[in-house]
Amino acid sequence: MQAFVENFFQALVAGILSGSIYGLMCVGLGLIFGVMRVINFAQGEFLMLGMYATLYIVTALGFSVVFGPYVGPFVAAVCAGLLLSVGGYLLHRYLVSRVTGVRAIGAEGEGHYAQLILTLGVSLVLQNGGLILFGSTPQSLRTPLSASAWEVMLPLSDAAVFVNKARTVAALLAVAATACLFWFINRSRLGKALRAAADNPEAAMYMGIDVDRAHRIAFGIGTGVTAMAGGLVATYYPFQPYVGLEFVIIMYAGVVLGGMGSILGAFWGGMTIGLVQQLSSLAMSVQLQNVAIFVVFLLIVLLRPQGLYGRSVDRT
Repeated sequence: MQAFVENFFQALVAGILSGSIYGLMCVGLGLIFGVMRVINFAQGEFLMLGMYATLYIVTALGFSVVFGPYVGPFVAAVCAGLLLSVGGYLLHRYLVSRVTGVRAIGAEGEGHYAQLILTLGVSLVLQNGGLILFGSTPQSLRTPLSASAWEVMLPLSDAAVFVNKARTVAALLAVAATACLFWFINRSRLGKALRAAADNPEAAMYMGIDVDRAHRIAFGIGTGVTAMAGGLVATYYPFQPYVGLEFVIIMYAGVVLGGMGSILGAFWGGMTIGLVQQLSSLAMSVQLQNVAIFVVFLLIVLLRPQGLYGRSVDRT
């Protein structure tokens, strides 16, 4: 019995830590869909670029020397998010904007056909470009925190739970970033403009809101948020140019679970996936974890098709 209790709480803690970072990934994708109504197939590759950007910021720019080996990788992950947000803004400005926003109004399928092909093409270009630039050898960004853990004794029991320090710091940063983004979207003037552009682009234009600019900002922020999540994952998970494929399904599942277009729902959708993934390991092998994820996914979609936060679908 003690062994089961210990394993259960160990899986629960691991699920919360992993789910927090999954939630941040999902928030980036959810923001892009919520404001632009674009299904972005390249989101996994933005995650991959965030990982490599964090690696090169730490090594080439010497962040591990300036900030120390404990803090440097996490500062680099935040910087990678900022860098990729600029890249996402420019990508939308010169490419994605051709098939979204005002230009897509009245187009066949509201431009969704062209958007799907375009983002899929960007995904393939980034995957193969990453393979050429970075090679196929898996990389890692290990820190002293990655190999250390806190031992937490459970009350009324002799069992103990080990909490990895690197994952804990990454999870706390993910929660803080999500909270800041949620405040920005709901409280700031620019955030309200993004919500207006999401609710009704035509009405927003009549109110003097530049819808295309709002979409560029949303795409840039969504790209940067997911890239930051990738940088946090890189502190404990090995990666290569095709690593985005391992996480993009999780991102889409989390966004749908939370409710399409809901920032808070996307985070809790990612958290749900992290918990299911880790807790399912108590009863089945690691290879079947994805099966458990999609069983829960199908049950939630069956019982609540609008997602956990379905009421927020119409407003980001």
